[in-house]
Amino acid sequence: MNALTPYVDAAKPYVDLTQPSFWLSIASITFNPTAWNIVARNEYHNKTITRVFGSPKAGCYFLAFMIFSFGMLRDHLFNAALAGQPTSLPALAKPFDTYLPIALVAAGQILVVSSTWALGVTGTFLGDYFGILMDARVDGFPFNILTNPMYVGSTMCFLGVSLWFQSIAGLVITFYVYVVYVVALRFEGPFTDMIYAKREEARAAKKE
Repeated sequence: MNALTPYVDAAKPYVDLTQPSFWLSIASITFNPTAWNIVARNEYHNKTITRVFGSPKAGCYFLAFMIFSFGMLRDHLFNAALAGQPTSLPALAKPFDTYLPIALVAAGQILVVSSTWALGVTGTFLGDYFGILMDARVDGFPFNILTNPMYVGSTMCFLGVSLWFQSIAGLVITFYVYVVYVVALRFEGPFTDMIYAKREEARAAKKE
């Protein structure tokens, strides 16, 4: 750690790496998609939550509650992290210093909420791992403009809040959010495709 001290001190006016709140935010952002992917894959293979709650739908709703709750905690820890960081980002020219952050958060929330509305609770919160599959691919808004609108919208919210607080640390965390989502999608996408491919194979076998 002593070897890194000069670099940590040099970064302090921009990103204070000595603040525990910064690392708590990073940890929560790492935990959420990692944990839910592990839990969901275990559910697909072993039906652990389904056995506990008696049905796939009840189990999925429990997981939805947990994901939502930990998402709220993640957002709280992010805001707490920014509160402990220096205001180090030069302000945007007026009125963009106000309008751009608000627009990013508003647009991000629209993407997140409309995605949830289009998919429903089970479609949003990993219902396919419980065997609750959608009849057809959702292709309406916002999925007609983005492949992963929920992750894009969430990243936009992080970016908007970071700009609002003029926080370089916030931008660093936002970039980390983006990286975590990209990595998560490399696991989620192929696995979800496999689940639906198996469903189609079963349907085709029944027709033969």
